[in-house]
Amino acid sequence: MQDAKLIDHTLLVATARKADIDTLVAEAKEFGFASVCVNPVWVARCAAGLAGTDVKVCTVIGFPLGANTTATKAREAEEAVANGAGEVDMVINIGAALDGNWDAVEADIRAVVKAVPAETVVKVIVETCYLDDPQIVEASMRAVAAGADFVKTSTGFGTAGATEHHVKLMRETVGPQVGVKASGGIRTREDFEKMKAAGANRIGASKGVEIITGGAQ
Repeated sequence: MQDAKLIDHTLLVATARKADIDTLVAEAKEFGFASVCVNPVWVARCAAGLAGTDVKVCTVIGFPLGANTTATKAREAEEAVANGAGEVDMVINIGAALDGNWDAVEADIRAVVKAVPAETVVKVIVETCYLDDPQIVEASMRAVAAGADFVKTSTGFGTAGATEHHVKLMRETVGPQVGVKASGGIRTREDFEKMKAAGANRIGASKGVEIITGGAQ
């Protein structure tokens, strides 16, 4: 299932329970998703459940507001990797971006990149719904400069999710060597294909099974 390897099978709601996480893990193993994406408290459980498979554990850092201190984000990322995460999706300092304090945005990202081993995939959530196009371009460029592996559109908890326009803009900005992850509101196979065509090479979705199987939404 080649397309499944583009999907981070996601469960980030506050109400997630052990049984929900275990179902997520079982689905990820069955369909061969790239990762499960969960809140940090679930990383160790997912790592144990996915041992011996090629499905990674992805977690979120400074989520969903991006307003934690840089030191907190770095420590959160470090702990997540120690618990078994192979990928971390961090939220930028959105307020700093809106203020045009791009050096602070870059330093925040760089601290997370430096806090984790080189093989850990770092994705940077720019939360496109709050930024205009020039700000999205600048945020993406700063993520690349700080050593991130991916730029990512959205948390799924903002005022809007991924759009084809923003994915195209981010891909044009970062070029072919850096990943682009589309997330937020991607629920159908049609959504999935549109984001792929726009330039995304990773998709974050809570409806991964339905996307792959074409099941009822």
